[in-house]
Amino acid sequence: MPPLSRTGVSLDEDLLKEFDRLIARRGYENRSEAIRDLIREALLSDNVNSNKPVVGTLTLVYDHHTPNLAEKLTDAQHSAGAMILAATHVHLDHNYCLEVIIMKGRSKALQELAHRMLALRGVELGKLVLTTSGKDLKSSTHTHPHPHPH
Repeated sequence: MPPLSRTGVSLDEDLLKEFDRLIARRGYENRSEAIRDLIREALLSDNVNSNKPVVGTLTLVYDHHTPNLAEKLTDAQHSAGAMILAATHVHLDHNYCLEVIIMKGRSKALQELAHRMLALRGVELGKLVLTTSGKDLKSSTHTHPHPHPH
């Protein structure tokens, strides 16, 4: 584990009380871990905005009775090539399907692909979630090599 550095932060007392309530609701044991997560989130946001390599999931809920929608979704994934790592398809009911697509690539390219798929007629809901592998986040706690399975 890398060495730790200590720092102090001056905050308005009311803001600190609100923060303490928030981190208690989220289950943090201390402020330090919550602040580390906020920093990681800011670094991730910078990676996404800087068009750096990221990984992500695109979750779609769609009406499978919409003509040609399944083919259009498949074509979009095939045209994306190596950006698509895997996809899982689940039948929710008689009309709707859930698809989760795991992607890897530059943030802007993944966002463009997601927007194209989300805009298709018959896609009812969808959300793109981008993150990094963790290696770009200096304060990440997950920095060890992977000789073991997860």
